[in-house]
Amino acid sequence: MISAAYGANAQEVVTIAHVGPTSGAIAHLGKDNENGAILAVEELNKKGVTIGGKKVTIKLMTEDDAADPKQGTAVAQKLADAKVLGVVGHLNSGTSIPASKIYSDAGIPQISPSATNPKYTRQGFKTTFRVVADDVALGGTLGRYAVKDLKGKNIAVIDDRTAYGQGVAEEFAKAAKAAGGDIVAREYTTDKATDFNAILTTIKGKKPDVVFFGGMDAVAGPMLRQMKSLGITAKFMGGDGICSADLPKLAGGEVADGVVYCAEAGGVEPGSKFAKAKADFDKRFKARFGIDVQVYAPYVYDSVNLMVAAMVKAGSSDPAKYLPVLAKTENFEGVTGAISFDEKGDIKNGALTLKTIKGGKMENLSVIR
Repeated sequence: MISAAYGANAQEVVTIAHVGPTSGAIAHLGKDNENGAILAVEELNKKGVTIGGKKVTIKLMTEDDAADPKQGTAVAQKLADAKVLGVVGHLNSGTSIPASKIYSDAGIPQISPSATNPKYTRQGFKTTFRVVADDVALGGTLGRYAVKDLKGKNIAVIDDRTAYGQGVAEEFAKAAKAAGGDIVAREYTTDKATDFNAILTTIKGKKPDVVFFGGMDAVAGPMLRQMKSLGITAKFMGGDGICSADLPKLAGGEVADGVVYCAEAGGVEPGSKFAKAKADFDKRFKARFGIDVQVYAPYVYDSVNLMVAAMVKAGSSDPAKYLPVLAKTENFEGVTGAISFDEKGDIKNGALTLKTIKGGKMENLSVIR
């Protein structure tokens, strides 16, 4: 499946892979990520890449995990069997975590651009990295914001029982309680549910000031519509899973200003030297694909470039040789900021971007580190 080979021979083709959910309810997010990888590879090949003194072509394999853990592990095994030289993905924590063991066993470096569950990098695998902040930072920041800034006293929490949704909801609830909030309801749904009337009716009786949802935008949209129809006027919050350009549309397009608040696990400070790089990336992405960035395409783009840069610096695309270089990454300048990894493979000093829906569009409020 690949023409690149390990060993002393210089490689003419270096094959890496991207995995994300390009089918199913959050296919728009998976395709956004995949497009980030495609753009990175196209630009690298146009510019030219030399590894170990030989010019190479970067080849991208793209795989669909449908945000399903079983499909995710099947894809991971397929890529391990194909001896790809690195993997960027998966999008979801629920697929990234089980897949990471397969990549670790095969010695294949994996960089996730969006999986935020802390467990992902806390399994002791040397092959596992992420370029965004985790749920401890994400949920914690949102929990404090709900109480301190949104003045939420009574808070309801819902999660979709996925590794991501449950993880970010737990960190949110913990931080909200520590800040003085009262968790008046704790409800559960699934990542495929469409009817929330039962749990929302229960929540309405608790008269919450804030409803937090741990899950993705495909579920959050219908939930917002049903909250409105039930007359629930609470602020609605969520993690990066709901922080997409598509959420207003998924919510029916009639979301009042100042109702929805979320945080993206990443961000670029306005006025910084990276702000222009990120804006330029957004323009190139729109020109290439005809659509705006949803959420994490720039983090995929940076992950691909970072992986190839480690190969160039190591003088080899053999994972055993470039993995130690990747692990020691310090201040790699991407379009999302300067990337450095700690001993677990987590990004150091990861940013968070607080956002809200205003005028029917997702807008930035502030960047926090």
